[in-house]
Amino acid sequence: MVTKQRKAELVAKYGRNAKDTGYLPVQIAILTEDIDSLKKHFAVNKKDLHSMRGFMAKVSHRKALLAHLKEENYNLYLETIKALNIRK
Repeated sequence: MVTKQRKAELVAKYGRNAKDTGYLPVQIAILTEDIDSLKKHFAVNKKDLHSMRGFMAKVSHRKALLAHLKEENYNLYLETIKALNIRK
């Protein structure tokens, strides 16, 4: 779970201003942070299938946001995936 303070840091880093939480790179960064924390959870709790469903929903949502960003602004897409180390 991403804390309120960590979300504010991500918004400040990837957003255009401090209150720009709807900006696609910000949404992707917050989802990536959530996904990374859940990966650590699943390393310990392999049989937690209820949380796995939520995890898969977050991964799917991030994938859709990345696809939309790729269509709208390819250069920003490349910057975002490079900054977040999502893909090679």
